[in-house]
Amino acid sequence: MGADLVWTWAGVAYVIDLAIRIVALGVVPRNRRPASGVAWLLAIVMIPYLGLVLFLLLGRTDIGRKRDARQRLANARVHEVAPTIPAATLPAGTPDYVHAAATLNTNLGSLPMRAGNRVELIPGYQQAIEAIAAEIDRARRFVHVQYYITAWDHATAPVYEALVRATERGVKVRLLVDHVGTSRIPGYRRFERTLNASGIEWYPMMPVRPLRGDFQRPDLRNHRKIVVVDGTVAFTGSQNLIEPSYGKPKHQKAGRRWVELVMRCEGPLVETLDVVFATDWLTETGEVLIDEIAIVPPERGEVCAQVIPSGPGVVAENNLRAFVTLIANARHRVSLVSPYFVPDESLLYAVTTAALRGVEVELFVSEGKEQFMVFHAQRSYYEELLRHGVRIWLYPEPFVLHTKCFTVDDDVAVIGSSNMDMRSFALNFEVSVLLTGGDVVAQTNQVIDGYRALSRELVLQEWLTRPLRHQYLDNVLRLTAALQ
Repeated sequence: MGADLVWTWAGVAYVIDLAIRIVALGVVPRNRRPASGVAWLLAIVMIPYLGLVLFLLLGRTDIGRKRDARQRLANARVHEVAPTIPAATLPAGTPDYVHAAATLNTNLGSLPMRAGNRVELIPGYQQAIEAIAAEIDRARRFVHVQYYITAWDHATAPVYEALVRATERGVKVRLLVDHVGTSRIPGYRRFERTLNASGIEWYPMMPVRPLRGDFQRPDLRNHRKIVVVDGTVAFTGSQNLIEPSYGKPKHQKAGRRWVELVMRCEGPLVETLDVVFATDWLTETGEVLIDEIAIVPPERGEVCAQVIPSGPGVVAENNLRAFVTLIANARHRVSLVSPYFVPDESLLYAVTTAALRGVEVELFVSEGKEQFMVFHAQRSYYEELLRHGVRIWLYPEPFVLHTKCFTVDDDVAVIGSSNMDMRSFALNFEVSVLLTGGDVVAQTNQVIDGYRALSRELVLQEWLTRPLRHQYLDNVLRLTAALQ
């Protein structure tokens, strides 16, 4: 009797196992890039029950019914406002592919290219914090602040103290912080209590709080970094609002500090960055700000700039499409800076094909291991890049090169929050800015020249001699990068 029962349960388990695999074949690939579909199917075939649970938890870019409805409302408001925003006429001599990229970005994100901007790049970590604090102290109407990771610590105190002073002057201060990204920082509960007592109106973005009814795919994150002051000055880039070792004792002990790039801008670009903040504010709070903030700042400079919002709530992979378009049209040189370079097939082909066409292509990444899984997944691409002629520069330990930017020829620079990895293309809400005209490309290349001066070049012969165990680990974790 006992043996029969065992065989019965074994048969049931076999049927369930087989059913999971058969159903997965028809369900998993739907609306998913082939590499991602194959990776999920492999996980489900190898570990059916665990693979199914992981797929149900992580296999959909579902931001929740309420948030999805608000996101659609925000997108609709942007579509209404966008036609009233005057689009730039690009300077004479601008290459045709830049015009094409601007049209692509407008069709995807509804936000046009804006002329008349002044852009200053701030590569110094504390310098950027001090610059933001100084602008907040000049605020008279409102301050909008949005970060993936933030903390009120010794480095960021100038910003938070300036925000409190602004509220005391009657300035409206709104703050958005990514819930998961920020809650992992030591002292988060104290941070919450301090904010609640500060007079700052703040909300967590994409909160994962099942007991309070807040739940969506837990690894969908809002990765944007934006500060707007009075609709006249804005900041964006790669830097989070936290001390440069992220408050982690192990980083501080190792001397590990993040290297960042922030852009300060004046002119019409400020308005479009504020529109992106307003869409996220509406999504999290239900409050519509777009009409309130729709001021057109006066022209301040010669830079044309276009905001590229991307993420699960907008047309799929706006940033990836823009990046591929720009790199595929390069004629002389492409300089890429990305702490996490885990490309999909289209970006990998664009980069390697550019190198094979004779374009000088270089990639700047950190030498050290800051995030275990993405570090090894990224390394799995190095051999192919090197064999196709891409030069790889390794920024020295213990520093973490966290800047996200690239330049194409002397025509275009792109700066923002987006890495060149599958997570930033498909799972994170990101903001990037396409810049052309004036001296902005020269400014960006000057920053990249500084990175090159500090870095060492990785050559193919060295790379091929790395231990077999490292090669195996790199290749295994490359598969996990496709699980989207």
